[in-house]
Amino acid sequence: MAQTDVKDLLNAGVHFGHLTRKWNPNMAPYIYMERNGIHIINLYKTAAKLEEATAAIQKIASSGRKILFVATKKQAKDIVASAAQNVNMPYITERWPGGMLTNFITIRKAVKKMSAIDRMKKDGTFETLSKKEKLQVDRLRAKLEKNLGSITDMTRLPGALFVVDIKREHIAIKEAQKLKIPIFAMVDTNCDPRDVDFVIPANDDASKSIEKILSVVSTAVGEGLKERKKEKDDQAKGETEAAEAAAPAEEAAPTEEAATAAEEAPKAAAKEDNSAQEAPKKD
Repeated sequence: MAQTDVKDLLNAGVHFGHLTRKWNPNMAPYIYMERNGIHIINLYKTAAKLEEATAAIQKIASSGRKILFVATKKQAKDIVASAAQNVNMPYITERWPGGMLTNFITIRKAVKKMSAIDRMKKDGTFETLSKKEKLQVDRLRAKLEKNLGSITDMTRLPGALFVVDIKREHIAIKEAQKLKIPIFAMVDTNCDPRDVDFVIPANDDASKSIEKILSVVSTAVGEGLKERKKEKDDQAKGETEAAEAAAPAEEAAPTEEAATAAEEAPKAAAKEDNSAQEAPKKD
């Protein structure tokens, strides 16, 4: 990344870490210095790691896999939801549902239940229920929408996880590790970077810092999706051209057969005449 990007990170307050007494020693390689009892993150390392992470996340997006964004802390919720919606990716901003990854089949059943309720409302079945049953169904639908509404399009396990604050989302991290799903995360000075595959050392508490990192990541995901779309378009174009090239060849084949038949017809007729002339001589 360029020097200007480091300046942008500085302006967004990405360099502020936690109090020195709360630090995790494994974060030492990413810490630049200590000032007023607070650790300062080395932004050159942040920039390098961010570039590495965005290259990997772009590759995953271009392969057609989904990236699940996870952030349940108050200051990150809206930013993450907005960034994920912009690139049409699933996200969790409410409580992490236990077994979201390791028990994915059950979670999918809950999502299907939500779709079943929607179908009931469309086909009129909902109106046949009593007032109390309607209320219970509405409450269930609202609860499912709140917790799982953002992952309705996620029909299989995600290709990667992007997490804000790995200490808070430790259950999500454990599940992803168990299933060997790549983890991208903003890691502050109080966290253990060994739990993450692609570490982005950054301040995970300030909304400006979260917004800056997520804007870069969502741009990379968007570029990956554009690459995939372009590949699909080129493939479709190639198939169309191949079909068009094959069509004249198929049309030419019957013409050649007709020409051959036309050439052979006079010969056959002459042969028949000769046979007719030879027949009386034998008599």
